Amino acid sequence: MNKMPIPPTVRQGEHKILLASGSPRRRELCTAMGLTFTIRTSDADESIEAGTPPREAVKLLSRRKAEAVLPEEAIVIAADTVVALGDTILGKPQSEAEARAMLSMLSGKTHAVYTGVTVAYRGKFFTEADETLVTFRTLTEAEIATYVATGEPMDKAGAYGIQGKGGALVSAISGEFDNVVGLPCRLLAALLQKAMQ
Repeated sequence: MNKMPIPPTVRQGEHKILLASGSPRRRELCTAMGLTFTIRTSDADESIEAGTPPREAVKLLSRRKAEAVLPEEAIVIAADTVVALGDTILGKPQSEAEARAMLSMLSGKTHAVYTGVTVAYRGKFFTEADETLVTFRTLTEAEIATYVATGEPMDKAGAYGIQGKGGALVSAISGEFDNVVGLPCRLLAALLQKAMQ
């Protein structure tokens, strides 16, 4: 994990931090960065207008999530991750059939994973997005069915978890691994630095 320095006042727990996400993966990554935080899940509207570019979509959604939990004197961290094959955004599958269809689309191809991150503090919002390219090896229908049967794809954008069994589907990656997991730590550290300036 490539790290940037966390601002000392943030690292030492002088600010209350709210993580606007119920994702255990984001929680683990924030903990690994040395952050102390409280979970405050967001009920923000996650609908996106058709035709919105994936990078802009995740930035918009992460900001919406931050706004939905924003108190006055806390640092709010929010993120949103999508998988995009070209301009087609693949969110979390709603059924096993949809998960199989997504994995079939990704088989043998390179797709992009975008995570938008927003840090909000004292009425200011700092939002950026990171991109990682992921290449799948060519998958058989049996491999796809076996993976979907594990249940792992069902709560993950693009129907796979790179940090779990889904890592076996991947043949190459270009960019930050933790971005694919759901939170680009280097980008988060940079946004925390900006927010504290």
